[in-house]
Amino acid sequence: MSGSELYERFMALHTRDGGFVMPNAWDGLSALMLADAGFEAIATSSAALAATLGRSDGRHHITRGEHLKHARLLGRLTGLPVNGDFEDGYGHTPEDVAATVEAAVASGLAGIGIEDTSGNPDRPIRDFDDAVHRMRSAVNAAKKRIVVTGRTDNFIQGRPDLDDTIRRLTAFAEVGADVLYAPYPPDLDALRAIVTAVAPTPVNVLISPADKVLTVAELQKTGVKRISLGPALYTHAMQALHQATQALVAGDLTTATTGIGFDRIGELLARDTN
Repeated sequence: MSGSELYERFMALHTRDGGFVMPNAWDGLSALMLADAGFEAIATSSAALAATLGRSDGRHHITRGEHLKHARLLGRLTGLPVNGDFEDGYGHTPEDVAATVEAAVASGLAGIGIEDTSGNPDRPIRDFDDAVHRMRSAVNAAKKRIVVTGRTDNFIQGRPDLDDTIRRLTAFAEVGADVLYAPYPPDLDALRAIVTAVAPTPVNVLISPADKVLTVAELQKTGVKRISLGPALYTHAMQALHQATQALVAGDLTTATTGIGFDRIGELLARDTN
């Protein structure tokens, strides 16, 4: 499938009534389980990927090549459109961001997210003009071959400024971003304000507003078109591992070894689409 065809296929999910849920996988088996459950597209999670490699997220500890290899694996195993959660575009300059987008297109990704983060804990959010320039570079490189998500991390980086968030998202839309995303707005009113301000550009929400986890139906009523999970499914699985290890420490072998059967895992692995 050509890049433009994949773009159209993935973009159609964002423009249909109700939108869709796009869970984030962290390895081949999790991707296969999500595909088997019937999800129509999946995403990577930079945080989950970093954790599987024993590294921290958002500090340039994962390379472009590592993330591309990971995303290609998820796509090859499932045959689904894959959205890459590619942090700040893996580059210091707008030209680097463009190169990342080109590499994502060549790797067969359906979508790519570009944040306004910097990787610098002292100044985690890039200046407005720099962020917009980088987004423009990403869109120009994409050429409607890959869905570009413009993301601002104001809320999760200690900058709870709704006006600046909307200003950034609006600017990202004006330079051509296909989807907009601001993780964890403080409440439902803020989420509605974002959706209204950037309409008709589709909006992604990470699980829910910060103050309350809502249902898919409740989120769809706000006009949100895409619901992603970030590292939540990964941390859910790690919580199960934690509980099992605590049971093992206490001498409880039954609780520690009760899980999905390996026959089921084998069935899923046998469904490799290629």
